[in-house]
Amino acid sequence: MKAFIVSQDKPDVTKRFLHIKNMKWSYFLFLLPALLFYLVFFFYPVLLGFFYSFTNWDGIAKSYKVIGLKNYASILQDMRFLQAIKFTFTYALMYVILKLTLALIIALLLNGNMKLRGFFRSVYFFPAVLSLITVSLVFNQLFYAVIPRIGEGLGLEWLSQNLLSQKETAVFGIIIANLWHGFSVPMVIFLAGLASVPKDLHEAATIDGASPFQRFISITVPFLIPMLNVNLVISIKGALTVFESIMAMTGGGPASATESVGYLIYQHGINDFKFAYATAESICIFVIVAVISVIQIKVLNRKEAGQQ
Repeated sequence: MKAFIVSQDKPDVTKRFLHIKNMKWSYFLFLLPALLFYLVFFFYPVLLGFFYSFTNWDGIAKSYKVIGLKNYASILQDMRFLQAIKFTFTYALMYVILKLTLALIIALLLNGNMKLRGFFRSVYFFPAVLSLITVSLVFNQLFYAVIPRIGEGLGLEWLSQNLLSQKETAVFGIIIANLWHGFSVPMVIFLAGLASVPKDLHEAATIDGASPFQRFISITVPFLIPMLNVNLVISIKGALTVFESIMAMTGGGPASATESVGYLIYQHGINDFKFAYATAESICIFVIVAVISVIQIKVLNRKEAGQQ
């Protein structure tokens, strides 16, 4: 009787194994088109660009020479690139701090009990659906024609000047435009994180006499660390590769004061026909972004709720 039961179970186990195996192949076939697109249009161009960074190709000629690390050695001595790095890091530091602070403050306000909460969430998310080029062109006209006239009408000299026309203030004009466009997505991510914070912990802390600030630091912040990680990676990458707004608003000016690494790569690759050199610059900024992202993820993961 036992032998009969075993002999009856074996076909069922075999069928189940074959069914699972067929399902795995089905999943792979559904994934295959996306995987092929990723390999052809992303992975292969990255590898090809990495190879070209060791050549002297101008982007047009059919022939080129392999020159090894010469491009990378030249980058380290290129004062224009070093100046662009300095501006990019200065811009990134101010932009990331202001962007995430603004996004968190608005997320905290929209997470509370308020009338028309859904309406205000839609309003604050609206800038994210617009093109950054469009936003930059609009702010360019605001700084050029609208705000200076308002300043003249109010008799305020500091407001009557175009921010983008001064070397000392041009970066602030770019930051303002990018802040208005860029804070919406991290705001939504923070809202998702705030929804995951247990309310009973806040209630218990309130009963124990904790102030709102103490509850925010001790309870809310640890639960927001994963969202902060995501926002930091996205924001740092976007800040260190800023290009569109500078292209539309200042063109790297005045006097190259707002020339970022992204804009410099464009100038070298497209206008100066130094494609291999520009590719080497892009590899450098890729390594910088990767190193910074890995470090900040490891540091913040230690502060996440439930982690020691």
